[in-house]
Amino acid sequence: MSNTIKLNFINRSNDANNSDVVIFQKNVASNFDEHHIAWKVIKNPSHKESHPIHYSTNFQVAASDSYGNFTPHLSAYDGSSFEMVEKASGYTLQPSQYFATNIDEVEIQNNLELGSININCYKDGKLLATKRNIAPGQKAVFKFNPKIYIGVTSGIEEGQILNPAIISKINTEINLFEVQSADIVMTGGGSEPFNFSLENVTYIPVELE
Repeated sequence: MSNTIKLNFINRSNDANNSDVVIFQKNVASNFDEHHIAWKVIKNPSHKESHPIHYSTNFQVAASDSYGNFTPHLSAYDGSSFEMVEKASGYTLQPSQYFATNIDEVEIQNNLELGSININCYKDGKLLATKRNIAPGQKAVFKFNPKIYIGVTSGIEEGQILNPAIISKINTEINLFEVQSADIVMTGGGSEPFNFSLENVTYIPVELE
């Protein structure tokens, strides 16, 4: 069952440079050849303006091929496993009969005889992460902790791969574990460094037996 965290970004900074705020997540299942994607980009927020963000603890997966064809999005949960197979109707991404090797990860196996595929993860309908050129017999593995990374930059579009120079600027980690709703408040700017903090936090109620 999906748990959506309701976040509200508020700009209380002194920024006068028309900067953008970028949010991304890290796939902690792999550190090799990992591409970080600009999941959310808040364009030029003015002083005291707010921007709602819906963060679901679940995500969707889809596969694409070298021709630019995309499969439908399938909902993924911890322990989910999927496979790309060839049927009479063509290539199909479908749930596997097996669970993922690690119950807190999501796996997508390329079971085609020929042809590499790309695997894309989506959250709130926006591209969250990608694994490219998964060859037949190989698999992509994803795991996202309830943490987001946020920072200020410019010239970035949602869905864009972030280069290391940009990543070094988007380095504030915000832990959303057990959070139900909260404000993400940006302060600083001008001669001060930008700062992001959670305020007005509501936590998920503890169910007593």
